[in-house]
Amino acid sequence: MATRPLPHIAPEPARKPKRNTHRLGQSRIFTPEVIDDIHIKAELGRYRMRGFSLFKKIPHWDDLTFLPGTLTRFVIEGYREKCVTRTVLGPRAKRPLVLDIPVYITGMSFGALSYEAKIALARGATMAGTATCSGEGGMIPDERRYSIKWYYQCIQSRYGFNPHHLRLADACEFFIGQGCKVGLGGHLMGQKVTDQVAEMRSLPAGIDQRSPARHPDWLGPDDLALKIQEIREATNWEIPIQLKLGAARVYDDVRMAAKTDPDVIYIDGMEGSTGAGPHIATEETGVPGIAAIRQARKALDDVGKSGEISLVYAGGIRNGADVAKALALGADAVAIGHAALMALNCNKDIPEADYEAEVGVEAGYCYHCHTGRCPVGVATQDPVLRQRLDPDEAAERVYNFLHTLTMECQMMARACGKTNVHSLEPEDLAALTMEASALAMVPLAGTQHTVGRPDMTRY
Repeated sequence: MATRPLPHIAPEPARKPKRNTHRLGQSRIFTPEVIDDIHIKAELGRYRMRGFSLFKKIPHWDDLTFLPGTLTRFVIEGYREKCVTRTVLGPRAKRPLVLDIPVYITGMSFGALSYEAKIALARGATMAGTATCSGEGGMIPDERRYSIKWYYQCIQSRYGFNPHHLRLADACEFFIGQGCKVGLGGHLMGQKVTDQVAEMRSLPAGIDQRSPARHPDWLGPDDLALKIQEIREATNWEIPIQLKLGAARVYDDVRMAAKTDPDVIYIDGMEGSTGAGPHIATEETGVPGIAAIRQARKALDDVGKSGEISLVYAGGIRNGADVAKALALGADAVAIGHAALMALNCNKDIPEADYEAEVGVEAGYCYHCHTGRCPVGVATQDPVLRQRLDPDEAAERVYNFLHTLTMECQMMARACGKTNVHSLEPEDLAALTMEASALAMVPLAGTQHTVGRPDMTRY
């Protein structure tokens, strides 16, 4: 019997091993970003510099929620009843700093920012009835001219310090530290130090400028008290003196600061941004704002200075709800920096800019402020890039943003039954996580329990 030949069967192709066949998992410690960071440091032989704010997740404003009125609180009608936003900083001074809104623009230097950015911030703040600050490196005359209320900053290095300019100010700020790099001085990379910037600071052009970590005029609160008296005499005892502190040992720092008898204490949380600083410092120094404000307010209460010394908070403020939460935790006012730069166009994909070609990342992921190659003309001294920022349009955007922050803050206050944003209090808040409850000292949502504080249980 003839056999039928078997049909031809092609041999099975050799299978390539599946990708990830031998991968057990992914380290949550040595992530791809960490591995890349190690590789780059191994090539560079130095720490990495960047701008922007914190990258890692911490307990933050999003972990708090408001408890608006229902039957237990009488809410305020938004269209018929006023909600006051007037803010007074340094009430003991002959000329307190009186703002129309509880938000102002914090110190950012000419050098870190372009001339156009500084002028737009000044004009936008004035339109909103609030203040700006010189930042380090001295005064540019047009900023003072366009600012209805203006802080003059005194820094560790004394860069650009001029007593005649000080006497033009509405308030003086001693920069002692900032939240994103507590215990470190300021940085301005050489690529931003143009002839004009160098002349203002009496330093060589094109060379990195680094402020020392501490002031040469004092070693502690007793010396600082004498320095404050010196500035008071120079300004005829008229304007408020403000101390800016990075948030670290907040309770003790604020008590010591209060001993020097300033008019205002400014606390900068670890969420605060920088134009240039070590990446490792931004990630690994400071404490979150929701803890810092509560500790600062408790310190002022304990030394009997609440109502005499004002408390300003800055760091990670993005919207009016954040402003309202900061006020509820104990701040008298809020200062913003990076959010204001975003109103100018920071990280916006405008037609004139090509982020990927100019800084190597797409819009929304840029933290290259320190390089001087800002694609939207905000954090640069390059005359070509600066043309991309129209000061008239930018000032309008800054005003719109400040105005919106204020309206959002009022909305939260009214919902909580307040006719003044400064009447917001911790009782208006609840925490969504145990960490936020412990740090902000408010109860967990849906409970009467404040984590770690049995003495603060509500009944």
